[in-house]
Amino acid sequence: MRSDVTTTVNAAAYLDAEMAEHMAVAARTRESVAAEFSRVVAACARALASGHKLLLFGNGGAAAAAQHIATELVVRYSRESGSRPALPAVALTTDTSALTAIGNDFGFDDLYARQIEALCQAGDVAIGISTSGTSENVIRGLKAARAVGAVTIGFAGEGGGRLAEVVDHGLFVPSASTARVQEMHMVLGHALCALLEKGLAR
Repeated sequence: MRSDVTTTVNAAAYLDAEMAEHMAVAARTRESVAAEFSRVVAACARALASGHKLLLFGNGGAAAAAQHIATELVVRYSRESGSRPALPAVALTTDTSALTAIGNDFGFDDLYARQIEALCQAGDVAIGISTSGTSENVIRGLKAARAVGAVTIGFAGEGGGRLAEVVDHGLFVPSASTARVQEMHMVLGHALCALLEKGLAR
């Protein structure tokens, strides 16, 4: 096994190219989602202030993002935020018993819709994350949330895909690169956590 990967790939040049693409996508994202991001923050803040909760879900890297964002809200995002109440946010990606039972009894496409049916109420916020915007289980989860009167928010890539049709608010990263979209989703998720935390700090 070769240990010197720089014999075939210039690592520094590759990193430079990745960073350049990341910054270019970040600039486009800032421009394209600024107004909608403000509306997303406002919708989440209203729900939390009214005693409602956020429910987040996705697959693979998007599942990790859902868990990450939910944890930041329940625990805290910034050590400098001061005292603030724990914010009710639940990632629907973590209960292995529920996930495997739903997958086995109903099918993978209903993984989130079934949990939404059990846990989501009118006034809650459902946040579906799908890089492609075509994940059937995420789309069904958002449809189920909309049916009970929840606010629906989607994080996706360029154009939003099918997910754009089932959300009240969409944060769609203008890129077709899975890596860049995932990176921007975390930037947006962190900014959302920071603003919610600031708004509800004591």
